Amino acid sequence: MVKDLFERIQNNKGPLGKWASQAEGYFVFPKLEGDLGPRMKFQGKEVLNWSLNDYLGLANHPEVRKADSDAAIEFGAAAPMGARMMSGHTKYHEQLENELAAFVMKESAYLLNFGYQGMVSIIDALVTRNDVIVYDVDGHACIIDGVRLHSGKRFTYKHNDIESMEKNLQRATKIATETGGGILFITEGVFGMRGQQGKLKEIVEMKKKYNFRLLVDDAHGFGTLGKTGAGAGEEQGCQDGIDVYFSTFAKSMANIGAFVAADKDIIDYLKYNLRSQMFAKALPMIQTIGSLKRLQLLRDNPGLKDKLWENVNTLQSGLRSKGFNIGDTNTCVTPVYLEGSVPEAMVMVNDLRENYGIFLSIVIYPVIPKGMILLRVIPTASHTLEDIAETLTSFEAIREKLVNGTYKEIASRTTVDLDA
Repeated sequence: MVKDLFERIQNNKGPLGKWASQAEGYFVFPKLEGDLGPRMKFQGKEVLNWSLNDYLGLANHPEVRKADSDAAIEFGAAAPMGARMMSGHTKYHEQLENELAAFVMKESAYLLNFGYQGMVSIIDALVTRNDVIVYDVDGHACIIDGVRLHSGKRFTYKHNDIESMEKNLQRATKIATETGGGILFITEGVFGMRGQQGKLKEIVEMKKKYNFRLLVDDAHGFGTLGKTGAGAGEEQGCQDGIDVYFSTFAKSMANIGAFVAADKDIIDYLKYNLRSQMFAKALPMIQTIGSLKRLQLLRDNPGLKDKLWENVNTLQSGLRSKGFNIGDTNTCVTPVYLEGSVPEAMVMVNDLRENYGIFLSIVIYPVIPKGMILLRVIPTASHTLEDIAETLTSFEAIREKLVNGTYKEIASRTTVDLDA
């Protein structure tokens, strides 16, 4: 008997979807309103917002808003029509690619419509069934989904663990020798949940011993790390050792889109083999021209990154001095680890938003282990030192309520269906 395809979906909403009846509209899919920035409105109340990846504060920058507006007036939302290969190619796309390549110190670059789909497609294009992929077990979902398309062998290594990397490179080398293929090593410049940099310098050093090519997803490193903002590779002094550099515009560039950069022969290959771009409409002119302005500001105004790091250092040192566990982050991403259940986490977030006016992202199982709560704080150049002081005071208050059982007691009086 053939089952109804939707039976499984209706009976099992998934690890996150099962919380929809309790969480949707407040804890997930919340509606933030107003100009993008540290102070926005949530359900009619002003909140101090720590959930935007607008690291350099460009989202609401007047020059950026004008560039977007001017592009919209001149070209509208439709231009250019068609895929790049057919009818959607413009001088502005070429200009942005050339400037991005120069900025990240690579020979060539290619624009992508979206970061997620772009990374999936890059992985698919770079490998064949004879090749082997080695990647960090904590890689972003776009990496995991790209690897799933691979019909050959793939191995995960323990997060940022050099010994595990080498062990899996040895396994990959043995198999690639037998199949006549190569090895693609994938990591992140910055791991966006916990804030550690990928060990790029050590990985590049391993190239002296093992024959592999390195693909780096530097979504959170681009614009925030390195002397010029060129990312984690520049920060660690090994940008030359990154064979394929990828970043999205969704963070420091405060826009939609992404790019991949590498030697010209690799980019030329990707241009003709990236299915997510070959069969998709070109990046619209609004985003393309808007990104040229954002890149100019990023490149020509180092004070934006300086202000960002003043805020990052103030926030992180303040949290550490008050005894909060923020792990071993060495980037802007600031995780605050607390012990507690999912119901306690819900009560805590409600308290933060309703009584302290603090809005941030909360992460729970299955993203992190059971019994843990992660408050993910994203400082930006737009935040003030007063914002940070207010947040530190609020965090001390909510920690006390978590420790003394206040949240647990409230949660016990609230109906939360763990098996919903």
